[in-house]
Amino acid sequence: MLEETKNRLTETARRVRAGILRGVYHAASGHPGGSLSAADILTYLYFEEMRVRPDDPKWEDRDRFVLSKGHSAPALYAALALRGFFPVEELDTLRQADARLQGHPDMKGTPGVDMSTGSLGLGISAACGMALSGKYRKKDYRVYAILGDGECEEGQVWEAAMFAAHYALDNLTAVVDCNGLQIDGRVQEVMNPMPFDEKFRAFGWNVVTCDAHNFDEIAEAFAAARACKGKPTVILAKSVKGKGVSYMEDQCGWHGKAPNADEFTTAMAELTGEGK
Repeated sequence: MLEETKNRLTETARRVRAGILRGVYHAASGHPGGSLSAADILTYLYFEEMRVRPDDPKWEDRDRFVLSKGHSAPALYAALALRGFFPVEELDTLRQADARLQGHPDMKGTPGVDMSTGSLGLGISAACGMALSGKYRKKDYRVYAILGDGECEEGQVWEAAMFAAHYALDNLTAVVDCNGLQIDGRVQEVMNPMPFDEKFRAFGWNVVTCDAHNFDEIAEAFAAARACKGKPTVILAKSVKGKGVSYMEDQCGWHGKAPNADEFTTAMAELTGEGK
């Protein structure tokens, strides 16, 4: 990857993280930890990988994205806002009554959201349906979905995995955000769904791994997914929950808790050097 591209993506990801914190802070609720861990993947998708038109969110030939771990909506909203789907200032309305940015993605109310999600496991299933539809209609769009590693404890994830392989959905790329934590603690201690690589291969998937915070590796992973024919691809993205905010990193307590005023100021200073 060109250094100029990497620098642009790094700066955009920093702004995505700042947007996540703005939204959760002003809402006084939300899910910062898993939003921050997915920020770099979402940045790469919306600013490098996917074909989208912010001025035409329902463009028929756009690539589709499904946030299967819907509680990480603050990250999706920040990426969409920076990409131009709606004003960045709207991030401050997260979870407020009558706002377009609710606690989980709403395809009917928020520009750029392709699927309403929240109940874990449903998003990847919807993504499979989108991919199959594209195959039947001979469309060249691609479908992307981000799952949580804790979400993979849901049986429906593996039903979707079986479906995607059966229908040879090589236009589908799933990303598992492997930050190792869920609301109750370590994923491996709560209900261990690993090893992901062996399980997805057994279900007939192409498996790629990457560092979720390294844009060179992220780019290589998505290139490998595009190149794979005849089967779906899963990218196992090793990440850090709360990435970018020192006191949130690798702390399950920040799965679903908003920072107070002092914590917000500290976090924004770490990300931007400008405080609140």
